[in-house]
Amino acid sequence: MKYRVGIDLGGTNIKAGIVNEAYKIIREASVPTLTGRSPEAIMDDMAGLVEMLLLDEKIEKEDVLGVGIGSPGMIDAVHKIVVYSNNFGWENVAIGAYLEKKLGFVIHISNDANCAALGEVKAGAARNAKNCVMITLGTGVGGGVVVNGRIFEGGHAGGAELGHTTLIAGGEQCTCGRKGCFEAYASATALIRDTKRAAMENEKSMIWRLCGGDLNLVNGKTVFDAMQTGDETARKVVKQYLHYLGEGITNIVNIFRPDKVLLSGGVCNQGKNLTEPLQNYIAQNSFAKEKGWLPEVEIATLGDLTGILGAAALVEEE
Repeated sequence: MKYRVGIDLGGTNIKAGIVNEAYKIIREASVPTLTGRSPEAIMDDMAGLVEMLLLDEKIEKEDVLGVGIGSPGMIDAVHKIVVYSNNFGWENVAIGAYLEKKLGFVIHISNDANCAALGEVKAGAARNAKNCVMITLGTGVGGGVVVNGRIFEGGHAGGAELGHTTLIAGGEQCTCGRKGCFEAYASATALIRDTKRAAMENEKSMIWRLCGGDLNLVNGKTVFDAMQTGDETARKVVKQYLHYLGEGITNIVNIFRPDKVLLSGGVCNQGKNLTEPLQNYIAQNSFAKEKGWLPEVEIATLGDLTGILGAAALVEEE
């Protein structure tokens, strides 16, 4: 039996797991990231997790095919460098070289959104798909592209940043510095912003009651819950959000024509309230409409496991 190790490097926790040939996690563990520390201190914790897991499972080093890492930020997968990560304040951290020396394994690394997409292709909602795009709707909008079963990195570091394609030129301010990015309209952050704005314009909206009169308590679920009560203000916010999200997904379909489009993040708990209107939207707006291939829009299924599984799957990415 051969094994892979996957590391999900997050802003809050470092998660690691041993993955078997069937892409099942047989043991996992985590430690706090404590991002204020040096890169070396964080990488030492990553190495320590790997060594501890292998020791606990009594797995010999020769039975490990390699270690994969999913990291936020701009990643140079070829040279195994974190070029830039705002989460950690890192620039040009040679994470691959450091951990290869520390652990004695071949290290593979990619952006965390890429790893999430690959994890779903290997063991999740897109298991039978060779071509898949996954969009993560969280604080921002992350995108991972898998083409012919492999992560599409682009020609250089920083490719496939789907959240930072322009949806409305000169529109809402994005965290990246530009205006009008897909992220600025389709993220959970954007949905919360628009929910608050709508509530401020209608003091009788159910949104106020659901947040107890405190708009600081609005989350990505609030507006959907309000809509279910028949609240017209909430319905308009959801309709506009689905329009923005549908436009972004239509762009992605027109570029990649994947087998599937997957969505992840807390907003996706809405299930068919999200996927059904989006499926209709791309059917009506994609180039050639029903004459061309229309991918299924589905919800990712692996949840918190996708980072470890996708990172482990990078070991095959050579």
